Amino acid sequence: MQRLIPLLLLVWSLSMVVACGGGKSDAQVEHRLPDTLSVGTLYSPTGFFILKGDTMGYDYDRICDFARSRGIALRFKVARSMPALLEMLKKRDVDVLACEIPVTAEYKSRVLHCGAVNETYQVLVQHSGKNMIYDVTQLIGREVYVEKGSKYESRLRNLDNEVGGGITIHTVEGEAALPTELIQRVSRRDIDFTIVDSDIAQMNLSYYDSINIGLRVGFAQRSSWAVDQRDQWLADSINEWAASVNAQEYSKQALKHYFEMNRGPKPDSIKVDTLAVTPPGGISPYDHVFKQYAQEMGWDWRLLAAIAYSESGFDPNATSWMGARGIMQVMPKTARSFGVKEEDLGNPEVSIRVATKILKELDGIMRSKTGAGDRIKFVLAAYNAGSGHVTDAIALARKYELNPRVWSENVEQAMLWKMDPEYYNDSVCSNGYCRGTEPVDYVVKVLNCYENYKKNYKK
Repeated sequence: MQRLIPLLLLVWSLSMVVACGGGKSDAQVEHRLPDTLSVGTLYSPTGFFILKGDTMGYDYDRICDFARSRGIALRFKVARSMPALLEMLKKRDVDVLACEIPVTAEYKSRVLHCGAVNETYQVLVQHSGKNMIYDVTQLIGREVYVEKGSKYESRLRNLDNEVGGGITIHTVEGEAALPTELIQRVSRRDIDFTIVDSDIAQMNLSYYDSINIGLRVGFAQRSSWAVDQRDQWLADSINEWAASVNAQEYSKQALKHYFEMNRGPKPDSIKVDTLAVTPPGGISPYDHVFKQYAQEMGWDWRLLAAIAYSESGFDPNATSWMGARGIMQVMPKTARSFGVKEEDLGNPEVSIRVATKILKELDGIMRSKTGAGDRIKFVLAAYNAGSGHVTDAIALARKYELNPRVWSENVEQAMLWKMDPEYYNDSVCSNGYCRGTEPVDYVVKVLNCYENYKKNYKK
């Protein structure tokens, strides 16, 4: 689902420069690439997003690889809508659109497509198992849920006509209609079927291994990056890079990273180093470290332990799909900002020490934004997703007349809105898409664990 916001000139510049080292190639001299290439893009769940303060995404990683291969830097400008993005290119505010621009007659008349062509198609999402269906005719007499007024509803109604009728179509509106929400409902067996694009389905498969996305229900939709029609030389340079063995291998790894690596919940069992032993009556082998650093910041050590358990199950060797490491799942970039090397994050004492500094910093950021009673929820959400997303949710809550200083049913609700393009592209948001269910669930998980620890372990 991608709703377009009709504000053609509403564009936010990240003013972000990515240094990409390397020597100049013959292709760069021939095409006269600038020292810094200006890149236009859109926020999305897969192509370009911010998580825990780090910029990530399939398209983001690949354009950075192109820049490194040419020895140039990048500056990113994020548009609020596809029309705004195309306007940026037309006005020469950006050099290249590094996001998925549909390869259709309409867009071919406005841009010059370049780089690798990606294909997506609509698929049926169903629960895996013995009751799966393998042909669209088996949908007759079955119930399918899709967003009202979306391309998915249009395809489903056409499919219903093609099979002679009999498919029960349920249309959903609002937050509940988001593809991620409908897929989650399928995974929980609340509903039997929904239809989404294959790239969205593939990403969600990494969260829910109980679903099946193998049945196509639509034709292939092609897309690629694009440049202005006057810039054939730039298209040639991008095409040359995309055709190289190194670029194809890099893109293959990026595809695996963003669409195939498991992102589901961590096992409930505690995994610890074989040399570490939990003391009698203790929570973990690292209780003494939690107590040391919790005292320094005035927290209950059992809350730090609850965070560690929720992050890694007390596994000092844990590494997440996004690169967070150690018992407290600290991002390497964040660790470096505190003077800590990535390879040291496997040391529980180092991980807990850095995490404590992060939490203390987040507590300071949230101190003026919320009341003391609710602040811990804001801090936990920020530790999970990044303070920028929480600040966006506060701004959304204020704009849409929720209480911006209260988490439950207020900022919590606004955080869920950040999965919807209508909201994460809102002018009050500066950090774009966030899978809002994750920080919302994380706050509940940590606090439930903390309550359990308070009942069963001495302070």
